[in-house]
Amino acid sequence: MHQLSPLPGRVAAGRRINMKTHARLLVAATCLAASAAYADDFHGFDPAKFDGNMLSAEALKAMAADASKVTPPKNGSKYSIGFANLQRDIAFGVLVEKGIQANADAAGVELVVADNRLDGPTALANAKSFAERKVDYVIEFQTDANFGQTVMDVFKQDGTKVTAIDIPMPGASFFGVNNPKSGFMGGSYLATAAAKQFGADTVKSGYLVIGALPQSGVIPRMRTEGQRAGFLALTKDFPADHIIEIDTKNTLQESYTQMNNVLGRIPPGAPILIIAINDQATMGMLQAVRAAGRVDQAIAVGNGADEAEALATDPKLVAATGSFPGSYGNYLIPIALSALAGKAVPEATFVTHQMVTKANICKFYKEFACAGEADGYTFPEAEFASYLSGLKKEDWLKGYEAILPKQ
Repeated sequence: MHQLSPLPGRVAAGRRINMKTHARLLVAATCLAASAAYADDFHGFDPAKFDGNMLSAEALKAMAADASKVTPPKNGSKYSIGFANLQRDIAFGVLVEKGIQANADAAGVELVVADNRLDGPTALANAKSFAERKVDYVIEFQTDANFGQTVMDVFKQDGTKVTAIDIPMPGASFFGVNNPKSGFMGGSYLATAAAKQFGADTVKSGYLVIGALPQSGVIPRMRTEGQRAGFLALTKDFPADHIIEIDTKNTLQESYTQMNNVLGRIPPGAPILIIAINDQATMGMLQAVRAAGRVDQAIAVGNGADEAEALATDPKLVAATGSFPGSYGNYLIPIALSALAGKAVPEATFVTHQMVTKANICKFYKEFACAGEADGYTFPEAEFASYLSGLKKEDWLKGYEAILPKQ
């Protein structure tokens, strides 16, 4: 791996990752392709049918060799793939990077890593560095939707293909979270768990606080709107004025600050129902409630399941929608090599999610024991189908139809 020198930019304050969360996931996610049929698989990789397990080193090396015959490496030797991480010192980013690195090593591909630091100008500077190094392909994980076109313009100048993780970029293939469904799962789980903890009638006197990420545009909005819809689907007649949305800026510290700012709007004794764009934001919000001495009234559901220790030990973090970032590289390197080989790849590929709880965490993180009984949660399929049907008609999603899931 070659690492680019640090570049100037805003460094978000985040929780230092506990090394235990680096453990390899035991269960890999599967993917659903947004487009239909593709050509025969490429050394065991068909993006429409891929099971998410890492391909063998032999298969990955064969993919790289065949791709080189179609698109020779720019350096005349071996492929160099640029990976601009969202932020390298947060759990999700660490797990994504580890998976990509493992696949690149197995394929005999050089991975050039940069840190976008949750910052648009930094992402642009990193893109220019990739162009100067003449990398053969780029995997972008950058959060500022306002810089998407500008970053892509850098790569278009020399025809470098790009896959964007979680936040789409114009002209790049998309890989990542099934945002409407993962959000709906988390919101409906929160509704179920809150009714169990507080009672259905008492829940309606509570306040739902959603940790959003407006700077990243439509895609994270799809997730947080899904969280809202999933909660409301199972909590009938919840007061609209009891829903509070805060801007987390994708960091634990900002989430803590903004949650602290709105706690005064929530009456003493009222249930505090927390859900957010990712686990770090959820934890920051929960920490603010704990610091205010109101944690007994709180319940939270995360998104990502990458903060495994917190999920295993914090009684108020009852679940998280698992995105399994450790498996991302199993798709991303084969997608890159397929594209370099001239193979068709989906316009969008989605992770398949599962709810991770204290009762089943050992299935995903072997270093944590499962505790308690299964919660009996069942995903409300009919309610989600109705929601998804209506979502496709929303004006704010025009132009993003290709990255809406079919189910």
